[in-house]
Amino acid sequence: MTLMRASSYKRMPWKNGGGETVEIAVFPQGASVDDFDWRISMATVASDGPFSIFPGIDRTLSILEGNGMALAIAANYPLLLKIESTPLPFPADVPVNATLHNGPIVDLNVMTRRSTFRHTVQKQSGTVFAEPAKGTVLVLALDPVTISTENGKDRLERLDSVLIENGLPFTVEADQSQGAFFLIALERI
Repeated sequence: MTLMRASSYKRMPWKNGGGETVEIAVFPQGASVDDFDWRISMATVASDGPFSIFPGIDRTLSILEGNGMALAIAANYPLLLKIESTPLPFPADVPVNATLHNGPIVDLNVMTRRSTFRHTVQKQSGTVFAEPAKGTVLVLALDPVTISTENGKDRLERLDSVLIENGLPFTVEADQSQGAFFLIALERI
């Protein structure tokens, strides 16, 4: 279990130069935006515009803060993504245009190289007892939570995360009954 505090995340420019990404975790460690197998990041989107294209990558997007964003994926009718929306999976190698819905947003972006990994993103609340994962799980706290494994406990504050590997069973306990967090599962194909 690897604990990562929000204050220690790496900041870097977007691939298209239009903003800044806060990288939570990447595999392999130290990989660039061109050669990662998986990558989990957050970004502030302050203006309308196109998303960066990532050939061979699948992506899931969720809204962490703000009033939402409409995404026109591969020239389809725009879908409005809000904080309460289910995480939205889509290919990262098709044109995507974003239109903000009444102000800037902060998003959660999970990407996997389609030839080597797949991922799922679930927004949860309360207490979750998780069975051993086949791959790697990242828990991102939206509210204070405690993560427990056979190796110990760690408390996460807002936007802290923990990486759980090797099929280790774990429990996420929210401080409040409706405390929210994301469960991100990454599995090698």
